[in-house]
Amino acid sequence: MTNVIEADGLHRTYSGGFEAVRGISFTVPRGEIFALLGTNGAGKTSTVELLEGLARPTGGTVRVLGHDPYAERAAVRPRIGMMLQEGGFPSDLTVAETVRMWAGCTTDARPVGEALDMVGLADRAKVRIKQLSGGERRRLDLALALLGRPEVLFLDEPTTGLDAEGRRDTWDLVRQLREGGATVLLTTHYLEEAESLADRLAIMHRGRIVTAGTPAEVTAARPARIRFTLPEGTGPAQLPLGLRAAADGRRVEIRTHELQDTLGELLGWAAASGVRLEGLDARSASLEEAFLEIASRAEAPLNTTDLEEVR
Repeated sequence: MTNVIEADGLHRTYSGGFEAVRGISFTVPRGEIFALLGTNGAGKTSTVELLEGLARPTGGTVRVLGHDPYAERAAVRPRIGMMLQEGGFPSDLTVAETVRMWAGCTTDARPVGEALDMVGLADRAKVRIKQLSGGERRRLDLALALLGRPEVLFLDEPTTGLDAEGRRDTWDLVRQLREGGATVLLTTHYLEEAESLADRLAIMHRGRIVTAGTPAEVTAARPARIRFTLPEGTGPAQLPLGLRAAADGRRVEIRTHELQDTLGELLGWAAASGVRLEGLDARSASLEEAFLEIASRAEAPLNTTDLEEVR
């Protein structure tokens, strides 16, 4: 499968010596949705700007569609779409006027009506920018990113400010773009978004990638959990010795890497003992738990053995 995004040993240092990106490497094949996650200040946006060709790397190399996006911008720019964290629009222009103006600077631009219809803004075409809500402005950002029918689409926090329905509509649109052959790299603070959309993802911390893979692979290393409440008269000490449980009164939590076996043992004991487990909830580890575990390292020294290259 052809890689359309390649980063190798990527560094970015700002004036004053702050190193925002510290030697990361990853690839994104054609037709994949790849999510870049991380805490605030982890280096996500700094990385995306290098991939978009908005800045030159301090070290390492970047290739997008086989070209250096900074040095060979003329070869790359017509084939990519970019949705930045915040767009700047003339407030007195209407939505349609803004898209029409942008289309005039775009190679083989979609018709204005088509672009607005894709993001659900067709009925707001005559509304001035200053009258749009924050969520509507985000949808306009997306419409402009899609104008040039991009092969590679960079989405930096694409659903910030959108309501639940708008977020789901955007997810559906991104999936349709992938089905049409587009490659998508997105950053997001919504972990449900990454879990739902991404074929693969990487989590950054302090400018480095600390874990990567499919959402299932990233969460697989974390234990599943089982929670329940024991009835009156039954204490945690009566649970089978093989179940390593933490208890707060009658409320019990079990962490396990063998969810099916552990749950089977628990339910077998409950049936044999005539015990009803109130509020029983068993689930695999979530991406949120993996993310929070990494975020908790924010004040701890970085252990370089945790680093993982994405291929």
